[in-house]
Amino acid sequence: MAGKVHAGLSIPVHVCLFLMFCLMTVAGCAVGPDYQPLQTPVPDTWASPVPEAVPQPGLDMARWWAAFDDPVLVSLVERAFASNLDLKLAESRIRQARAARGVSVAGLGPAVNAGSFFQRSYSSQGGASEGVTSNLYQVGFDAAWELDIFGGVRRGVEAADADLLVAVEGRNGVRVTLAAETAINYINLRGFQQQILIAQNNLLAQQHNAELTRKKYLAGLTGALDTVNADAQAANTAAQIPVLESSAQQAIYSLSILVAREPGALVSELTASSPIPAAPPSVPAGVPSELLRRRPDIRSAEAGIHAATARIGVATADLFPKFILSGSAGFQNNDINSWMNWTNRFWSFGPSVNWQIFNTGKTLSNIELTQALQEQSLLSYRQTVLTALQDVDNALIASAKERDHYQALSTAVAANRKAVYLATELYTHGQTDFLNVLLAQRSLYASEDALVQSTRTVSTNLVALYKALGGGWETLPPAPSETPAGSFSMDE
Repeated sequence: MAGKVHAGLSIPVHVCLFLMFCLMTVAGCAVGPDYQPLQTPVPDTWASPVPEAVPQPGLDMARWWAAFDDPVLVSLVERAFASNLDLKLAESRIRQARAARGVSVAGLGPAVNAGSFFQRSYSSQGGASEGVTSNLYQVGFDAAWELDIFGGVRRGVEAADADLLVAVEGRNGVRVTLAAETAINYINLRGFQQQILIAQNNLLAQQHNAELTRKKYLAGLTGALDTVNADAQAANTAAQIPVLESSAQQAIYSLSILVAREPGALVSELTASSPIPAAPPSVPAGVPSELLRRRPDIRSAEAGIHAATARIGVATADLFPKFILSGSAGFQNNDINSWMNWTNRFWSFGPSVNWQIFNTGKTLSNIELTQALQEQSLLSYRQTVLTALQDVDNALIASAKERDHYQALSTAVAANRKAVYLATELYTHGQTDFLNVLLAQRSLYASEDALVQSTRTVSTNLVALYKALGGGWETLPPAPSETPAGSFSMDE
């Protein structure tokens, strides 16, 4: 009795049974450790005080920049997402990882090659005066299939799946950073523009006072020192404006690069002054445990552990024999006219085993190498989690304290404006000297400039908090291939 392959070809029963056994065991368990979901202990609450949440209807962490209610900011972030070169590079890495996964998956199936050749040979026939010239024509197929009995190839596919997830989370991380960088540069730009306006308004007032002191000096009502001090103060304020204008232009250039344009592309659009985007009252910070599934860098680090764990299985599979099914079939003849006749067919089929019994410890050393890489991935994950927690706590405390700073500066500005008004009135009527006016104006300009900077910092601190919380990408439930499997904890 024989298992039929096709007409005229047969395979012995014991070979068929061996093939059936291999096919049944190929779906068996894979060597190496299985990756289990990480049990990561995190605090129940943030170390920094979290302000009481203020309801914000429609707030979407994936589009947090819309909460600033600034159409230009929204437009810039959307343009950055569409054109930024770093983001396109990250998307290219996803395509690279997907193609690498396809290479790994291909190892699960057989490889089939087709070929043909022509050979012309000559034999002297034992020293005869005339030898024999012959031709050989051949065409056919050959195939080889390594049965993944011990799961080395499947572990490679598992690692490739995890690598793909690393690339996806890397792209998500670029989105988070890109949105934050765009918002910060835009807020800084508007802050510089407001500082320029403050400086220009103070300069006008100081020039007015300088002219007033000059008239009083010419009338003999004050000394030359008042005139010189007034001119010096106006000159010092004027000197600040070019520095601020330079910073504003550089912020525009940075925004242009973020949207993948030449540095001067947005100058005409953004040169006109506009208020600093107002920060929303608060951010729904949530609890620390939510951070583990929201921050792309944490998700990427976790996927990296998965990939490193799977590669231990790839290396361990080299300890075991490899079973290969190979065969070939085709036609060959020395006459091209009857080359493809059925009687000129040939075929071969048979299994083979390849086992590296002794290789001077190379396989064992490679297993140790992959285990060390897995340990490094786990340590990197732990560090990433701790850094993420620190980022959020830093952003929370900075945001809370800067709001207190802003309130104090607002009070100082109101008091200094009143002081300037009173000092100017008294000086105009000759009831105080110019030094009081000078000090009041200096204090007003310093407090107004500080208030603008604080307004800018309140908004940028909120951007930093959104970034620390992982806002800026669409949170999706993990796909089955993304669901981690392993048994590591932060305490191991």
